[in-house]
Amino acid sequence: MEQIKTLIHRILSEYSLPWDGVHGVSHWARVLENGRSLAGQTGANLAVVELFAVLHDSKRTNEGIDDGHGQRGADFARLLRGQYFDLADEELELLALACTDHTNGRTEADITVQTCWDADRLDLYRVGIYPQAELLCTAAARQPELFGWAVQRGRSRFVPELVLEEWGIGSGD
Repeated sequence: MEQIKTLIHRILSEYSLPWDGVHGVSHWARVLENGRSLAGQTGANLAVVELFAVLHDSKRTNEGIDDGHGQRGADFARLLRGQYFDLADEELELLALACTDHTNGRTEADITVQTCWDADRLDLYRVGIYPQAELLCTAAARQPELFGWAVQRGRSRFVPELVLEEWGIGSGD
């Protein structure tokens, strides 16, 4: 998937935090894999889910509380649209909403936005927060097998193979 590799490298050219930080590349990759797994069950728009994974934390300025980073990510998505990816207007608005509100604890939205939020929330254990089933939006995210798989990967800060294989980012980058 060459298009996402090019986008990732564009994002990283401006990313101000450590690539291997708790909101960095491995987190994006786990959220992407979570989102792919969920979208297959929820019927979410996969293009939006994949873009959310790599953009939602792309404009953070710190690893702690960073109010406004979701909105900055949404604004960045609007800037990159047409040059690094193509989305219809409606899809871009779903992506922007997912990015803007991903830390607000909401659970009601379009199924694509819910899938984005769940993909991110399933990776909370990387920062010591065990995901709460009642804060997940979809039944797919609450399924014990998928939930356990995602939570364990977050807890261990697992680095998905796609970081190297699809994105071309090695441990020395």
